[in-house]
Amino acid sequence: MARYLIPADTTIRNAKSRPSPWRMPDGDGLYLLIRPDGAKWWRFDYSIGGRRKTLSMGTYPDTGLKAARAQADEARAQVAAGTDPSDVRKEAKAQQAQLLDVKRRIEQGLPLEDSFEEVAREWFGRHCSGLAPSHSEKIIRRFERDIFPWLGTRPVNEISAPELLAVLRRIEERGAVDTAHRAKQNCGQVFRFAIATGRGSRDPSADLRGALPPARKTHLAAITDPKEIAVLLRAIDAYRGFYPVRAALKLAPLVFVRPGELRLAEWSEFDLDAATWSIPAVRMKLREPHLVPLARQAVDILRELHPLSGGGRFVFPGGRTPEKALSNNAMLVALRRMGYTNDEMTPHGFRAMARTVLDEVLGVRPDIIEHQLAHAVRDPLGRAYNRTSHLPERREMMQRWADYLDELKAGAKVLRFPGRTA
Repeated sequence: MARYLIPADTTIRNAKSRPSPWRMPDGDGLYLLIRPDGAKWWRFDYSIGGRRKTLSMGTYPDTGLKAARAQADEARAQVAAGTDPSDVRKEAKAQQAQLLDVKRRIEQGLPLEDSFEEVAREWFGRHCSGLAPSHSEKIIRRFERDIFPWLGTRPVNEISAPELLAVLRRIEERGAVDTAHRAKQNCGQVFRFAIATGRGSRDPSADLRGALPPARKTHLAAITDPKEIAVLLRAIDAYRGFYPVRAALKLAPLVFVRPGELRLAEWSEFDLDAATWSIPAVRMKLREPHLVPLARQAVDILRELHPLSGGGRFVFPGGRTPEKALSNNAMLVALRRMGYTNDEMTPHGFRAMARTVLDEVLGVRPDIIEHQLAHAVRDPLGRAYNRTSHLPERREMMQRWADYLDELKAGAKVLRFPGRTA
């Protein structure tokens, strides 16, 4: 509860202007700014995200003492909830502008189906249906959270570059520069789709080159020192949390696929007798099917897990219902419980771990490693390898890698191999 300092409206009415602006404080950030010309402006100071900000709350007497305090109380509640009152106000204004725009178009008999949101959802339905669910969900959430509230009802052919930039700036200002760049790219795809379907004439995102700060390239944390890898492997073995999470963590370093490819694994994709895992193209980043040879240790983990989840679809079912796979954060949370921070290790870090050690310690040929990582590897003639390329060499590498991890975990001496194999 705020502690108010202004006793009554009469105090404000009797306040005189001075040669320079001065403040009449009311407590907890709310004050009346009295300017030399006699104008009296309500202001509210607050801090959010480490930044000091000021919100205007109208002028006196149009906004009385009671109304100003009510606005300040609402703003304080928003700050306490982690919401910037300035963003709330901007969104409300944007929504009001959209409603007025819709009303104008209806009055002028203009069609509403060419709004940015309508075109964007049509583009999404046509072009994102084949993407991995985790990827497509991020795209539509990005539109719904950061773009549609401001541009959704705007005619797709009337959106200007400055208008689009203003929306992208909101994303940038909260520190999500990478997201701003992805949103700009997605918007450009929608505008080009509108042009191709006869509902747009140009792509305003093309005029924004250089308008946003460069995206920061970050590398997900990974442990690559053999001694630290040994400690991590022992910690995973000692983990006593949800069993499918423990099994996923034990399998992750042996297969070093992307976290989404692992947690969404289905039993139908595995041939344990042949020791292979065939990941369908729909779940792969490059939209190509991927074959993972399984070391003996990986097969043992899966056979041990099979009595628990083998009767269902997912290898690693979620805790609430077996009809769904583990959540995005299940493995990450487990690593945190084992004491590993975001700066030390992530589920994606098992890929960097394998890539680094296989190359620098075990001396495996880089092209074999890259192919097993499902990267875009090409032969000297520029042809892409298929899913079975170098399968014998990759199978040998995967078993050697699993044996090496066992040696590390057991405390065997770590040796460096100067030559390359496989």
